[in-house]
Amino acid sequence: MILHGYFRSTASWRVRIALNLKGLVAEQVFHHLRKGEQRAPDYLALNPQGLVPALITDDGAVLTQSLAICEYLDEQYPGPALLPADALDRARVRAVAQVIACDIHPVQNLKVLQNLRDLGLAEAAVQGWAAEVIETGLDAVDRLLADTTGPFAFGETPTLADLCIVPQLGNARRFNVALRWPRLLEIEAACLALDAFRSAAPGAQPDAE
Repeated sequence: MILHGYFRSTASWRVRIALNLKGLVAEQVFHHLRKGEQRAPDYLALNPQGLVPALITDDGAVLTQSLAICEYLDEQYPGPALLPADALDRARVRAVAQVIACDIHPVQNLKVLQNLRDLGLAEAAVQGWAAEVIETGLDAVDRLLADTTGPFAFGETPTLADLCIVPQLGNARRFNVALRWPRLLEIEAACLALDAFRSAAPGAQPDAE
């Protein structure tokens, strides 16, 4: 497998965690987002959105979108499972993952923030936008997890929700968001006790700056 990504991309980070938890090795190809390398013609031929990650599977298929990639890996390599066996529990895990991957991350990512700058917003306002999006989104995640127990978001083992929570907390720190969610920080600590999460972190990647 080949994973196209960028060390600081939280979407790529999710997939790196999934690969590590499954004990899978993928060759990494890096695209520097701030230099626009994701818009190179050869990469756009793989992913027309010009986003990372993209995963080339063992049989040469190209997959995009981090949650779709993680669920593919979970179906192809079932253990350890990233989604619970119960349908209702799966829906709850997916809901938390999607709050982050669909509603928080996309509206505070590099492309959106650059668009705000291009529209004339001052840098302080741009940074404030990102911080507010993260804060309100993680407030919702925290409430969704209010009745869950266990070291991880949904019990004794990491799920797709944890794969999204840890990178988003990393992003929160980049934007100087006050981390006022004890439950989320407990989940993060449990995750970071696992090498699968530590070795997926941005600073551990070959293209880290």
